[in-house]
Formats: sequence, structure tokens, C-alpha cells
Amino acid sequence: MIIIKNYGEFESYLGKELGTSGWHTVTQEQINEFAHATIDHQWIHTDPERAAIESPFKATIAHGYLMVSLLPYFWHQIADVQNLKMQINYGIENIRFAQPVVVNSQVRLKAKLAAIVNLRGITKATIGVEMEIDGEKKPAYVGEVVFLYHFLD
Repeated sequence: MIIIKNYGEFESYLGKELGTSGWHTVTQEQINEFAHATIDHQWIHTDPERAAIESPFKATIAHGYLMVSLLPYFWHQIADVQNLKMQINYGIENIRFAQPVVVNSQVRLKAKLAAIVNLRGITKATIGVEMEIDGEKKPAYVGEVVFLYHFLD
């Protein structure tokens, strides 16, 4: 895990890989809870018996947005951004889903600092992200997330 305490430290990572999170197993319980929270109960996600028969994956798959919603969990394993007055999730850009995440798969996040700008004292950091699936060549998704950081100094 990297520790970042100010704009200058953050900027020093420009164009560099920031790190990789630990692995997380995506369970059917997690998929079901996400389906309840988002009111998205499509059978491909929530009906293991039907998915075993009718799905090309022979099992349920996680919602793509569930995988995106795990970004903060994984990001906090990669970077500890300290000395903050405030942090804002500013945007999600160019997310492309490349591979479904089959239930009980393990996933992790790789992050790279794609861009950083000082906006009159507010740091706008664009993080390139790739969610890997253990044992798969293609990632679950690739894209960028944008955070705004207001450092204390």
C-alpha cells in the first residue's frame, strides 16, 4: 500500500502503477444482496439452478455494476490518502466490461495514476483501473475513476 499525504507525493506517481489490491471472492450471497439493493433480479444473477441449465457460463454471474461498486473497497487497499480535509468521488469514465465474473470467482484491482491536476488547491486524480479475474486472460473491466482530494496543506 502506498501512502500519499499531499499533491506533490501524488504527482510523483503520474504514469506509474499504484498497486494491486488483495483478492476478493464474489459469492452468491453478495450478488443476491446487490440484486435486492438495486432491484435487479435478472435470473442470470440470482437463479443458480436456471443459470446452470440456460446460461452459457453454467453458473450465475455478478452484476457489472456490483463489480464497479467494489472500487472504493479495493482502492483503499492500494492507497492510503492522508492529510485530507475532504475526498469526493467525482466520476467514472470509459468503463468497459470485458468479461463476466462468474459466482465464486476471485477478483482484484490494479490501479495506475493516469492524470493529476491541481485545480486551485483541489487535487483531481484520474486513476486507471483494471479488475482482474483469477485464472482469466481478460479483465472484468477496464476504465478510469476520478477523485477530488482537498489536502490540508
